[in-house]
Amino acid sequence: MLSDHLAAVERLAARSSAAFGAGEWGRIIGRLHDIGKCNPKFQMRLTGESRKHADHKGLGASLLDGLGTGFGRIGAYCVAGHHGGLPDYSHSKNKRSLRQVIAEAITLPDDVENPLAAFVEPGLPFVPEDGFACSFFTRMLFSVLVDADFLDTERFMTPGKHAWRVPGPSMYELATALDKRLAAFDSLGRINGLRAEILAHCRNKAPLVPGLFTLSVPTGGGKTLSSMAFALDHARHHGLRRVIYVIPYTSIIEQNARVFRDVFRDHPGAVIEHHSTFDPRHAFSEADNAGETDEARRHRLACENWDAPVVVTTSVQFFESFFAAKPSRCRKLHNVAGSVIILDEAQMLPVEYLDPCLRALEELTDHYGCSVVLCTATQPALRREDFAANRRAGRTPGLTGLNAERELAPEPDRLHEAFRRTELRDLGKLALPAVAQLMRKPEQVLCIVNTRARAAELYGMVEDEPGACHLSALMCPAHRSARLDEIRRKLKEGEPCRVVSTQLIEAGVDVSFPEVIREMAGLDSIVQAAGRCNREGEREGTAPVSVFFPDEGLGRAFGAQAEHTASVLRNLDAGADPFSPAAIRHYFRLHYWLQDSLDRKNVLADLNSLDLEWRFQEAQHKFRFIDNPMQPVIIPWNDRARKLIDNLRYVENPGGLLRELQQYTVQVYEGQLRALDHAGAVEWVADTYAVLCRMEHYDDRLGLTVPGEWRGEDFLI
Repeated sequence: MLSDHLAAVERLAARSSAAFGAGEWGRIIGRLHDIGKCNPKFQMRLTGESRKHADHKGLGASLLDGLGTGFGRIGAYCVAGHHGGLPDYSHSKNKRSLRQVIAEAITLPDDVENPLAAFVEPGLPFVPEDGFACSFFTRMLFSVLVDADFLDTERFMTPGKHAWRVPGPSMYELATALDKRLAAFDSLGRINGLRAEILAHCRNKAPLVPGLFTLSVPTGGGKTLSSMAFALDHARHHGLRRVIYVIPYTSIIEQNARVFRDVFRDHPGAVIEHHSTFDPRHAFSEADNAGETDEARRHRLACENWDAPVVVTTSVQFFESFFAAKPSRCRKLHNVAGSVIILDEAQMLPVEYLDPCLRALEELTDHYGCSVVLCTATQPALRREDFAANRRAGRTPGLTGLNAERELAPEPDRLHEAFRRTELRDLGKLALPAVAQLMRKPEQVLCIVNTRARAAELYGMVEDEPGACHLSALMCPAHRSARLDEIRRKLKEGEPCRVVSTQLIEAGVDVSFPEVIREMAGLDSIVQAAGRCNREGEREGTAPVSVFFPDEGLGRAFGAQAEHTASVLRNLDAGADPFSPAAIRHYFRLHYWLQDSLDRKNVLADLNSLDLEWRFQEAQHKFRFIDNPMQPVIIPWNDRARKLIDNLRYVENPGGLLRELQQYTVQVYEGQLRALDHAGAVEWVADTYAVLCRMEHYDDRLGLTVPGEWRGEDFLI
């Protein structure tokens, strides 16, 4: 049985690692990963003769590291971590460093043949530039091993589950489906004509050699489908395996995934949506006896290792996985090789992690056959020449930047002028009551502020006005969706509609107001806010987008971005467009190059040792896009939510229920959850799940309200 498992994992690992030229590496670590199970003590555990722990990872790791080569050390990391996670080389906080695993390993029994006795050591499939390239390769190889181990164990233990893993449609089939959808689009009118031009230009660039691309398209230019059309054509032309669409906000993910599922509706299994608020019940129908559709079951399994043609995911999920150590987080990484990766709203990459993110993208394009598309209306200054210019000025921490930039859109400067539908007005300093007074004048207006607390405060000043409503992430997703549907109806029918929102409405939410007011923030955020104004050119000429500095002060998280925006506006020539590509580049140069560090936690230092003494666990601990952990609170918002909560009290396997309940969940900080708990507002279902039990703490206008005073700068979005 052990020999069968080792042979199967060897075969699977070799096949998967061949995608990045490392088939022999995968074969050898697959053969060695469980060789320690020949330990007599481990066999006694299997037969029930002993209950004592018997390590089975150390022997394979010891045999590999004993080779005294880079190949051996890399393989040792993978084998030692294939259950507990990639270890630090030494001084691990959990005392399970690679050195310790090897030191405590058993010796090979005399009656067991050494699998390395007659092997030929493989070389790296590329020439590494530094230690980080080698640690990145180690994580990719680790991904191959843990996925192969999972799949073969699943095949043996739960063959019925394993049978649900079926290949998705081909890139050709998906491109054909997209062609059919695009052929039905109306190309009449100026805006539609521009969208058709962008689409055609993107598709004409598909034969270009894989690597880095940019797609600089103004808001409303159709970049979602244009980028997908390029990705599918590019994948077909170069034999790439999948398209991975990476998006910063779950609200945009839900919208884009719906678009893709509609386009590929005749191809089950084409799209998986991997993020924290996905609800398969909203995506699929015809539930089976277990309450889960066939398609939802396949979707759930494909999310484990991203084995699907189109993956839609978050920036957090994507980038944190490339700095993770846990097997479950790393399992999917090898399936990223040979993909087209579209980074939607690329300007949203967090500055404090910019160096590690760019290094990961460089590795994927240089050594793993990927193409990366930086897709945004506000292209960040990430080109190699941007980095070089600032290095000469002594202001950059040392990364060289992304090279081989190729723009997919036709003449971005011309497109910007063609799509220009708004005009920026600087209102200077204003107190919130004055902002409220501005909102009372027009019948339809959107005001976006930086924090949840400020949104609630401003809404309280205008809530008696006709059509007043509020949006924030303190409303559960189902509530927000219903509110957005109501807003769209009012806008379409010309009814009063005065909306106060946090920035969750800015990126990708399809609404169009005749006027927008924005609290001062980064220039990229202001451009995104302007994208919610006169979106389809409904108003002749330009519509007003006004910005203000609040007299009450900016939250500390927004001060630097606001000052950089103010600097750009002060230095514009008379009559110059503050939303122009040149102004955006100026803003991002300030935003990036005035930072103390683009790797504030020194993540790369943990992974860049030329001695191959890496700290995978430490890097995983440091690399978190969201430093302050948040906790879910389930809201009994409607009858469906209440029924799901009742079922949660008794169900033995709650996975499906929890996925559906994500549509009724609000994420809160730990201090907020404690405050709700102390107020008796939370019931702990099954001693695990926080459920709001006092609905006076959920306001239909504001969402979840937390006892005690808020500090506005703490509650973003």
